Amino acid sequence: MAKRKVLFIGLVWPEPTSSAAGTRILQLVKLFLANGDEVHFASAAAKTDFSFELESLRVIEHEIKLNDSSFNPWLAQLQPAVVVFDRFMAEEQYGWRVQQECPAALRILDTEDLHFLRHARQTAYKQKRDLNLYNEITKRELASILRCDLSLMISQVEMEVLQQFNIDGRIIYYLPFLEEPITSTQNWKTFEERKDFLFIGNYLHEPNWQTLQYLKSSIWPLLRNKLPKSSLHIYGAYASEKVTQLHNVKERFLVHGRTENARITVAQHRVLLAPLLFGAGAKGKFIDAMQTGTPIASTKVGAEGMANGLSWAGMICDDLQTFVDEAAELYSDKEKWKQAQHNGIEIINQLYAKSRFETPFLERITNIEENLNIHRQQNFFGEILKHHTLQSTKYMSLWIEEKNKK
Repeated sequence: MAKRKVLFIGLVWPEPTSSAAGTRILQLVKLFLANGDEVHFASAAAKTDFSFELESLRVIEHEIKLNDSSFNPWLAQLQPAVVVFDRFMAEEQYGWRVQQECPAALRILDTEDLHFLRHARQTAYKQKRDLNLYNEITKRELASILRCDLSLMISQVEMEVLQQFNIDGRIIYYLPFLEEPITSTQNWKTFEERKDFLFIGNYLHEPNWQTLQYLKSSIWPLLRNKLPKSSLHIYGAYASEKVTQLHNVKERFLVHGRTENARITVAQHRVLLAPLLFGAGAKGKFIDAMQTGTPIASTKVGAEGMANGLSWAGMICDDLQTFVDEAAELYSDKEKWKQAQHNGIEIINQLYAKSRFETPFLERITNIEENLNIHRQQNFFGEILKHHTLQSTKYMSLWIEEKNKK
């Protein structure tokens, strides 16, 4: 029996050391590989020094062009059975070409997080106004979800958000981070062996940049006065000059930049300090913290959708002074710290163990493949959108292609 071909179309080449999105897409790649599928990965983006070597996993890499008709004959020859779009922007760019050349291919959208939800929260925060989900990105992302056969959601909260827009539950699927369960804690550093707070993130990601400024201006000045022997260490990818200039030894606010292995770095510290002000999806930094026994001090929006009713792996608070007081207590109280660590183990093992999710997900894909026409008829609005998008996007793309030739 020939292997099934699975094509990933990446907005960028995966960088698991830079972002949770890179980790997520790599987990999906490995899932299909473990299933015995032949996996291809294509992207029009330039590779960086931090792009993962997919060929080391026996993934076949392809460099493609944006708004270029050369993609069509290449895709027609490849004839993938499954196409996975990395975020809705990739589906916008290539979906109509996939529809034209491989109409029978199962189309999966990996949302990473709901971009329209994050955008709306960011706008509400910056403009100090009520949340408004009805924006242009909402229209684009929901249209992309409707055009695909299945869209993967990393948070149960986001599944609920989509219900507000009457998105059919048959075309969305909850698939969280796929983690190895925690079976031993022998190699974890003890409470006494750890010291200091840390924050980590990709600073191209606006929620992380805003959190960093909040830490610098509001949280840390109060917290360092309560704990005069502790420091706050800042790590993360794409730390531009605006990030590095926040470094201040006197204030014990220490900016280190990128770390080669986030989990090794997180494991050295006593508490992850992450008072996120807005955002969406699930936080990869929190998974890293729980996987290394590092308690987390966060906000409601930061922890949203990550514990699903289980006790949190640390503390959650939105009020500034209360946050500082509880973070200091989590850092200083060994029993509270150990309980938070235990809660993290429970969250990982009950909610993120990959063995619970991989087989049902693959079975869902097989079921859709075997009943694709019926599945698409049930999502007839998606078929209407595909029809009109094929026409409009096709001619826009061809116009851009002709313009680029001049």
